[in-house]
Amino acid sequence: MSTAPDALAWLVAVQSAATFAMTGVIWLVQLVQYPGFARVGAAEFGAFHRHHCRSIGFVVGPLMVLELLTALLLAAAGEPHWFWRVMLGALLSIWLSTALLQGPLHGRLTREGPHPELVRALVRGNWLRTILWSARSAGLVWFYARGWA
Repeated sequence: MSTAPDALAWLVAVQSAATFAMTGVIWLVQLVQYPGFARVGAAEFGAFHRHHCRSIGFVVGPLMVLELLTALLLAAAGEPHWFWRVMLGALLSIWLSTALLQGPLHGRLTREGPHPELVRALVRGNWLRTILWSARSAGLVWFYARGWA
């Protein structure tokens, strides 16, 4: 795929903005939101959890899609190719974790309520996404520091 340098710079900027934003969001979710699930009483948990899932989707949905689309384009056209392919691999791992771990756990929380073992599993499992998004942000800082942008 042949892409003009200005278009690549734009893709890198959008990729960076989405990744940095998601890194901030995931740390907030990891340290505040998910552990807070254990502090909500059973009677209020259903409404609280529905609100969380609906509200967080408006924040993370567009960012995650934008991050994925730009990552796919950069993996195909960005230089150095190996860097953008590693970054895409990390992002695909995040998406898989979301689909295979966090999504089903949220489904169980919706059906079963705030069982402590489910909340603990959600917090533990979310560390993978937290680490991967943090690594992606660190990778982008390294990319800029190397003068590749």
